[in-house]
Amino acid sequence: MPKSPTKRRPRTVASLLESALALFTEKGFHATSVSDIVERAGLTRGAFYSNYRDKEELFLALYDAHTDRLLARLEETAAGLDPEADPVAQFLDRIGERPEERRWFVVSMEFTLHAARSPQTARALAAHEERLTEGLSRLVLRALGATGRRPSVPAEDLTRLIVALSEGLTALQLIQSTRDGDVRGLSHRLVPHLIEALTEEAPRTTAPPARTPADDTVGGPFQG
Repeated sequence: MPKSPTKRRPRTVASLLESALALFTEKGFHATSVSDIVERAGLTRGAFYSNYRDKEELFLALYDAHTDRLLARLEETAAGLDPEADPVAQFLDRIGERPEERRWFVVSMEFTLHAARSPQTARALAAHEERLTEGLSRLVLRALGATGRRPSVPAEDLTRLIVALSEGLTALQLIQSTRDGDVRGLSHRLVPHLIEALTEEAPRTTAPPARTPADDTVGGPFQG
């Protein structure tokens, strides 16, 4: 019995996303056409347009899928942080050690430049980036809390600065591949200073005073 449209749709979407990401990586967002995507996926243009209005909407679906994968990996990292090492540097290491993150950086930067020329696309991308920032901010707060610190600036601002640093280092790695070790070492040298400058010791919580038997007496010890 042939599969129903409902059962086929997840496989169709997965094929479109996989093909689009491969082509955006190989050729770039602008050089890739809808026809290229459906041909790589072995689907029809009708299958594409029944799921996405255009390439932009498909890219934003890719963005969300990448956000989900990245946050899941960093959740795992947060569960096994080395308390003796800078927590944010550990997050950056986890991101930078994966080649697919460099490929995604190239694809996403091209789309960011595209969005910069279109206010409507820029607003759409900003909404999806906000979801990523919120997820990363929660992880940063958790990591800092494990070391007894908290941001002295809004957590979202600290997170955006960390992301900007990470993306800048990734760009340097791509164009200075012969000095990759030197570039990666920058995160270990700079991030601790950044965290120290923009965080503070979290206030210690004091335990309530111990109760005495007299405190449990109805009316208290000084009532007649």
